[in-house]
Amino acid sequence: MAETLVFPGTVEWSGENPGISLKEDPSGPFTTLASFFRVVLSPHGRGHALVLMLSPHVAEAPADAPNVCLTDNEPLARWLIADYVSHFGAWRGLPGLAGLQYRRLDSVRTSGDAITTYSETVRAGEMNVSLTWSGLGRPFCFALPPENSATGKHHMPSLFVGCETASVTVNGRIRSGAPIPRDIAGQRISTAMLAFSETWIRV
Repeated sequence: MAETLVFPGTVEWSGENPGISLKEDPSGPFTTLASFFRVVLSPHGRGHALVLMLSPHVAEAPADAPNVCLTDNEPLARWLIADYVSHFGAWRGLPGLAGLQYRRLDSVRTSGDAITTYSETVRAGEMNVSLTWSGLGRPFCFALPPENSATGKHHMPSLFVGCETASVTVNGRIRSGAPIPRDIAGQRISTAMLAFSETWIRV
């Protein structure tokens, strides 16, 4: 029997972190970024957070294209953004992170079968945001070593599902742009994917 695999270190958080990063021009910058968290265990308890940047390249975003974090646990959200999101490849160094507005999340609704389509819909006051992934690929499970993780400090076992298309809809208006191809753990997916059973273990 194979030896049981136990990751050394401290589990910092575990949950889900599907995301969508869109470009209007495949060779240009990302124009819409969305990272959704459903955390089941962390030093700050459980909670949800949708980090959404509609103007990622400016610190003071216009009212009609804000950079926001919609959350029901603001201490958790601020910790996730400072220690994790700010290190994610598409997010690293973006001025929009410095000017995030934090808004109280009122509800979260999940739909779809995670086999063909999947959606997370978040409401915060008068703001309604729907993230939708479709054309889902074959799920695969992997574990990144610390040197290859976004932070450079964590093991990251996770289950990913790539997708062909994805959309971000804000108050009934679909954001322009599309995800672009990317590779991870020897798999070709895109900059829009489902990430389930995700655990970050600090070494």
